[in-house]
Amino acid sequence: MNIENDIKEILDNRTPENNKVEYKAVLPPAKNIAMLISSFANAEGGYIILGVSDSLGLNGLSQDFHANSITHKALDLLSPSPKVEYQYVNYNDRSLYVIGIEKSDSVIKLEGKIYKRIGDSSVLTNPQQLDFKDNGFERIKTISKQLDGYKINATNSKIKLIEHYQSILKVMDDLQGILYPETPDEPTTNQEGEILSRILYSSFADNFETYLSDLLYEIFLADPITLKSKQTVTVEEVLNCSDLQEFVKYWAVQKIAKLQKGSVKGFVKDNKQISSLNVFDDTKIEEIELLLQIRHLYTHRNGIIDEKFLKYYKGDFKLNEEHRMSISEICDKLDYFSEIVNALDGSAIIKYKLATYK
Repeated sequence: MNIENDIKEILDNRTPENNKVEYKAVLPPAKNIAMLISSFANAEGGYIILGVSDSLGLNGLSQDFHANSITHKALDLLSPSPKVEYQYVNYNDRSLYVIGIEKSDSVIKLEGKIYKRIGDSSVLTNPQQLDFKDNGFERIKTISKQLDGYKINATNSKIKLIEHYQSILKVMDDLQGILYPETPDEPTTNQEGEILSRILYSSFADNFETYLSDLLYEIFLADPITLKSKQTVTVEEVLNCSDLQEFVKYWAVQKIAKLQKGSVKGFVKDNKQISSLNVFDDTKIEEIELLLQIRHLYTHRNGIIDEKFLKYYKGDFKLNEEHRMSISEICDKLDYFSEIVNALDGSAIIKYKLATYK
């Protein structure tokens, strides 16, 4: 494998993406790189060329982050370890980063998943099958099918969220007997079901916040200049991170703090990377803030309504009564969160040229 000669030939001939070539305009997260490496290794081998768009625009790769570190982390996610070579290559005065992958005699897995390069796509060949009950709540199956569609051309952050949301839907379907023993349109009277309903709602609200943190990380990684800030950090915060990528991840998590306190407006205002996507208008901010207040109530008050909650839901509830939701209502709110994520993801991919799963 002669990387420099091969890449020069590929780019001189303006070779489009195919079964042996993948272009990425920016540096993707380690998991995206791992997926691509495994897919090529499970096929005929090939090259991942970073710093070139899929339309063959020669962008070059920012030196602000170390691609070797991301590649090492990607390889650590794979089992068994494939044979690869990687280096920076100068082409037309642009610095590119290239990963060359050899065909593997063994099946290379990423967290148990098997990807294979077919044409210009990396295809999951052993997708998880979710089997829902024939006599279950039809809304659950409808949302899960919609989420399958959201997986196409999605960031790694969005894929992770969708898989979590689908696991929640599967729990709802499996535990029909305690979550909606009579009808999904009425809150359960089963004590275990009430507790589980609160846990499930809190879980997908928490993962909405996790998605935003992960998306910020992907944006920072793809466009390092967006990370620049006048806000100070302590030496301890820096030293607690093993490398720059880990610090970027840490910083993205810190950015989510206002959202965790229920201040959606403050979060959007403080993070121009998110506000510039033009997805959060005043109406959506207010709606999400209301939904997160329910999460806070479930997490910190076991669903018992307090004065703080009544400030957000004036006239709708009574102090010290239990807030309860039907599975139908919970599904509607999960669906709403996933629609917001779908819009954010699509806008972020376009604006910041984020790496995607096809």
